[in-house]
Amino acid sequence: MDKKTKEVLLGPLNNNNPVLVQVLGICSALAVTSQLKPAMVMGLSVIVVVAFANLIISLLRKGIPTRIRIIVQLVVCAALVSIVNEVLKAFAYDVSKQLSVYVGLIITNCILMGRLEAFALNNKPWASFLDGIGNGVGYAIVLIIIAFVRELFGFGSLFGIQIIPSSWYDAGYENFGLMNMAPMALVLLACIVWVQRSRVKELQEI
Repeated sequence: MDKKTKEVLLGPLNNNNPVLVQVLGICSALAVTSQLKPAMVMGLSVIVVVAFANLIISLLRKGIPTRIRIIVQLVVCAALVSIVNEVLKAFAYDVSKQLSVYVGLIITNCILMGRLEAFALNNKPWASFLDGIGNGVGYAIVLIIIAFVRELFGFGSLFGIQIIPSSWYDAGYENFGLMNMAPMALVLLACIVWVQRSRVKELQEI
């Protein structure tokens, strides 16, 4: 893997993370992170949609008239999101209900449209596919970290399995109720941004 390809795939995981650096996809990152399982499914859904949307638009880029490029992108995204939504309903119905409208709203996710405009329309299919995977994984990592903390301290469980022992509750331990509220996701996200920017010198000037 050459340096450019590695940067396309791995850059969004840290220095160019779509959520932490570009501040995209914040709404869904806050809305679906109360528990780990729906957060992981949402992250996987975004990876699939962004990667294949990038690939398809890159394959079609030379034949798409500039005036209707947004419409074409929306059609491609809507088709992919519909497929993902139906697959979730068929194989993970309970999680699909938890995610509610947020799977359908992937089509309006700024990460998705941003990568199509900024990358897929100007690059070859393989690079565009890797860019989609990288940005999708970068988004999913943030969701998983936030969901891990919120479920563990808000419910005392992970994937619905009780982690904090009953003896702790008998001794007076109580779950941190604020973790179940959306504002706490924003606080956790801010903490992650702060930690990342304190470690990455290039981001300290942004």
